[in-house]
Amino acid sequence: MTYFAQEIDVAVIGAGHAGIEAGLAAARLGCRTVVFTINLDAVGNCPCNPSIGGTAKGHLVREIDALGGEMGKTADECTIQSRMLNLGKGPAVHSLRAQIDRSLYARVMKHKLELCDNLELRQAEIIDLKPIDGRWEVTTRLGAVYRAAAVILCTGTFLGGKIFVGEVSFESGPDGMFPSAFLPDRLRELGISLRRFKTGTPARVLRASIDYANLEVQQGDEPVIPFSYDTEEELTNKEVCYISWTNAETHRVIRDNISRSPLYSGLIEGVGPRYCPSIEDKVIRFPDKDRHQLFIEPCGLETEEMYLQGMSSSLPEEVQVKFYRTIPGLEHVQLMRSAYAIEYDCCDPLQLDAALEFRDFPGLYGAGQFNGSSGYEEAAAQGLVAGINAARRVQGKKRLILDRAGSYIGTLIDDLVTKGVTDPYRMMTSRSEYRLILRQDNADERLTPIGREIGLISDGRWEKFRKKQSEKAAELRRVSGTTLPPTEALNNVLVSRGTTPVSTGIKLSELLKRPQISYADLTEVDSHRPELSQAVQESVEIQLKYEGYIKRQLADIEEMRRVERKVLPKNIDYREIRGLRLEAAEKLELVRPENLGQAGRVSGVSPADISVLMIWLASKEERGT
Repeated sequence: MTYFAQEIDVAVIGAGHAGIEAGLAAARLGCRTVVFTINLDAVGNCPCNPSIGGTAKGHLVREIDALGGEMGKTADECTIQSRMLNLGKGPAVHSLRAQIDRSLYARVMKHKLELCDNLELRQAEIIDLKPIDGRWEVTTRLGAVYRAAAVILCTGTFLGGKIFVGEVSFESGPDGMFPSAFLPDRLRELGISLRRFKTGTPARVLRASIDYANLEVQQGDEPVIPFSYDTEEELTNKEVCYISWTNAETHRVIRDNISRSPLYSGLIEGVGPRYCPSIEDKVIRFPDKDRHQLFIEPCGLETEEMYLQGMSSSLPEEVQVKFYRTIPGLEHVQLMRSAYAIEYDCCDPLQLDAALEFRDFPGLYGAGQFNGSSGYEEAAAQGLVAGINAARRVQGKKRLILDRAGSYIGTLIDDLVTKGVTDPYRMMTSRSEYRLILRQDNADERLTPIGREIGLISDGRWEKFRKKQSEKAAELRRVSGTTLPPTEALNNVLVSRGTTPVSTGIKLSELLKRPQISYADLTEVDSHRPELSQAVQESVEIQLKYEGYIKRQLADIEEMRRVERKVLPKNIDYREIRGLRLEAAEKLELVRPENLGQAGRVSGVSPADISVLMIWLASKEERGT
């Protein structure tokens, strides 16, 4: 039996990292929103690593925050250790990573949803979804029927979830939660193409059972840099992490039991993440490696659970105990939660457009692992965009499309919807051809004006942003117009930094362009420097040091956007375009790119095919058709 429960604007199915951002965005933009989750205790859960950020992922968190999302703020509230990765490389790849208090993060996120205007948080499993009269009906397992103008699927690893530990397997979501057992069949009946992916997580172990004597201590960085541009309070490191290594005995135990791994016995059908393999995968795929690194990280301040980063596994529990205990520091370790692999259903993202809406199902959106990605940050980024676009659809506004030249979020979505995925997609800085422009330090410059226009940036946040930009512009003018005389003090600084002294006056901007010289180095000789935040100083220095490269990349971006402006008709029949190769026509029919730029990024489409399309478009314009 069913009953009519409510008429709403936006229904969000799932309350993981994608569902949280989707629900908050839609509700904050004025839509009546309901976020459904199988278990209220799983809201904002971090079933894998208890951290936010990392290489390229830290960029995504900054971008989410710059647009008005929530992940960065909550990560700052729950940080227990913070590190800036890749400091030995250029600023384009510097990425913030924060170890967080896992349970606190979930509680804070749940509370934010509960307090949000226009948002209702409901514990319910959605078992049916169907379009009716231009709207969508979602039905819970208890029979409640909700009618929504838009639905966002943020099912994570719950959709048809199945756990594997050695020879043992059972239907389950992560962390022993119920899976979404009925919705996969409904989606297939609807005509949505699903595939099977797999991911895994390491064991959690008892803190007191670890021998720390021979472990390398990994301290956090000081001062702690926040993710959010809104965070003003000083953050501190509250915990340390530790590093250890596997060895020949660890690898022997794993190889001796590899036939019991469901990855190698054929029990697991799903495709696993290429860039985050299990420990048994590492041992088999890289036999020349005599050791693999692991990080021992706290799960929170009020728990004794420690997380073994880099050691996910689906081997039997007794084998896990055996190989973990071969590792220095873990000789007497006690498992609290065994490692496991989880297999789940997700969609083929080629069915989506750049707004994350299904092309064949208006008003239906996908976000997060449901779209074939991996990672909390990738999920949150997609959830934010899907939530914004669902709200704008309900309100009759133009959809938000972020291009790959303006953000990592745009790169992520463009990759998913034009190239598709064969394994869980993970964001990396190497995926962006414009990474010198898409730095984490300038995420606010790139995206806060967009967030403001959409309606997710408050007046206070906007004024703070404008003040920072004004200070940066003024400082760039000052250093470009200030000449320092060749004093002994200046030359002492230059020589101490290993760069050439000067015999004539030199502009501050020219000094800052030297790779050996930092903003801080010139403090003593720059007596008229105004009081500026570290963020402004960093932004000025990067802009000056990389000025030539930035100009060159901006020219590339303008050319890319020129091509992107060449829109392809929605009703185009690629099979009828003379000169277009059959493979290209088939791929373009499948992906249905929105413009010539997207078409050029579709796998199987060559530059020659794009030339054919350009000629076809030009002739079409000449004919006025």
